[in-house]
Amino acid sequence: MGVLMFMKYMMFLFNVLVFTGGICLLGIGIWIVADPDGFQSIITSNPLLSAAGYILLTMGAALSLLGFLGCYGAIRENRPLLLMFFLLILLFFIVELVGVILSLTYQKLIKEENFLMELKRFYKGDNSTEVFSQSWNTIMIALSCCGITGLSDFGNSSNFHDMYPLTPWPDACCRRNDPVLSGVILDREQCMQNEPGFINNQGCFATIARSLKKYISLSGSIGFGVLGIQMFAMFFSLCLYYNFD
Repeated sequence: MGVLMFMKYMMFLFNVLVFTGGICLLGIGIWIVADPDGFQSIITSNPLLSAAGYILLTMGAALSLLGFLGCYGAIRENRPLLLMFFLLILLFFIVELVGVILSLTYQKLIKEENFLMELKRFYKGDNSTEVFSQSWNTIMIALSCCGITGLSDFGNSSNFHDMYPLTPWPDACCRRNDPVLSGVILDREQCMQNEPGFINNQGCFATIARSLKKYISLSGSIGFGVLGIQMFAMFFSLCLYYNFD
């Protein structure tokens, strides 16, 4: 009887942790979908990152409900509920494991050349109304940077150069009186002549990569923690299932 009560309380404890982990994943999913730094829109051509926020939202909400289900099943000593909990948590364990592996794989793809290729192919200038270009303009102005590696990103082999052959780089690369509020350009003519003090000639890659890795690392760390908790929750749910009448 003492062992059974121990397993019951451990089942309850681990499901509280599953519930908490689900809430954490839910919070990160909301954070990514809300996109506070504007980085998701820059690489909308990558389906993995675009879907990551919504996947975390779904998984977080489902795990929260499962944690509640496991706690309720243990308290009520309900065998069918415990069996259903075990099967569902096993399914989510497999899905989450695949998700964590994919997130770690994607982290290795955050390379300068990949971003540069997308920028050269899709960026359409300051006045474009599509999301990719608008996001890049916002990032370059807010971070006081230009392109991925610098001014040369908008050269001969870029879509921007094809559209504006007489303009060396976009206005978003020019220095402003207040970059945070997207202020007025100090002097566009001197900016286009690459005069020091009037242009931001450093690339944006370091800041962008650091922010994306922050998203992925935090999600992966919490994901691994939740996976470990789920293993114990599955173990105790089976033990209780076979011991309850």
